[in-house]
Amino acid sequence: MSIPAERAGRHRLPLAVYVLAVGTFLMLTTEFVVAGILPDIAGGLGVSLARVGSFITVFAVGMIIGAPLMTVLTVRLSQRLTLLIALGIFVLGHVWVALAADAGQIVAARFVTGVATGAFWAVAAVVASRAAGPGLASRAVGVVAAGGSLATVLGVPLGAYIAHVTGWRGTFWTLAAAAALVTVLVLRRVPRDQPDRGSAAGDIVADLGDLLSPRLWLVLLACATTSGGVLAAYSYIAPVLTDRAGLSTAAVPLVLSVFGIGSFAGTLLAGRLGDRHPHAVTIVTPAVSTVLMASIALFSSSPWALVATVALLGLVGLSANGVLIHLAVRFSGRAAALGSALSVAAFNLGTATVTPIAGAALDTPLGLDGPAAVGTAVIALTLIPTAALGLIDRRRARSEQAHAEALPPADALSPR
Repeated sequence: MSIPAERAGRHRLPLAVYVLAVGTFLMLTTEFVVAGILPDIAGGLGVSLARVGSFITVFAVGMIIGAPLMTVLTVRLSQRLTLLIALGIFVLGHVWVALAADAGQIVAARFVTGVATGAFWAVAAVVASRAAGPGLASRAVGVVAAGGSLATVLGVPLGAYIAHVTGWRGTFWTLAAAAALVTVLVLRRVPRDQPDRGSAAGDIVADLGDLLSPRLWLVLLACATTSGGVLAAYSYIAPVLTDRAGLSTAAVPLVLSVFGIGSFAGTLLAGRLGDRHPHAVTIVTPAVSTVLMASIALFSSSPWALVATVALLGLVGLSANGVLIHLAVRFSGRAAALGSALSVAAFNLGTATVTPIAGAALDTPLGLDGPAAVGTAVIALTLIPTAALGLIDRRRARSEQAHAEALPPADALSPR
């Protein structure tokens, strides 16, 4: 996508970035809304809670597969058209779920919807960063990622309320209608871009060669450990709040909302800081998160300490995700869209891999402190790739500076 030169100096993000943020808000809402209406779906279909829980897992698997696969399959399409196709599939997937007669149909629909969501998320990050220009790219991706964070605060409770009023199918009809509206906004507000019309296989191979960048794979490792570590603790925080801290079940949604609000604010803040200090953000956040998750295990019997720790974890834990996506785009070179797709896949892979391990830790002597202990160990691993990235970029900067200083002054080269 070609971006006019004057956009590089803009101070405001273009409206297209916020349209894409609304899109990611819907995408993450549909991923997690099942948890909020799980009993309603189970009762309506006459299946077990575990069976309905698989609707979340299959969606995540669809995202893992769909993000890189759909990016490759749509490489010759314009990014705007790819967004529109993904949204169209998203709408049809939700209509499918709303009309489905059995759980098998819903599983298929959720998988297809997850594939489309992975494609949208990956391309949206690239489109947002390019539309904003180099000076605001990290901030733009942070806003798009914050749309996803807002889903846990607003989208999931709203989806549960709609299900309470209209039935669980009404939630999916509403998501389909909202996605149709976003499709219109993308059509009107996202700038047209020219698709890559190259036909030589060598061109594609050359682009994919940029994915061999060691810095990209360090970013992807950080994506996996960040999401895996934080969500290992978050996924099982409800029983810790009630059984260890002694809070009422009615207080749990409030605590989770505080986590979500913190996540939304933290993602926006990290996005702003990430344009100037990306490596500081990606190193400090996992370091602080490691301490906070260790504190969850240490202070789980103290309600006030636990609630405060969960709130701070929301502010810090996933706040660097937008910055990591931006770095993945940056280090992917000509394969920027696929680099973004791989970061989306890495986030979901980390969640899908670590969360079951955290669940298994419940049956160890650690009991309810097991998930937080697993999360602490995994998030601490994030410091390895992020510190390595910081060192690599510092050495590159010093090398470039030394090279520049070795060159003769410009006036010495001018004719006298």
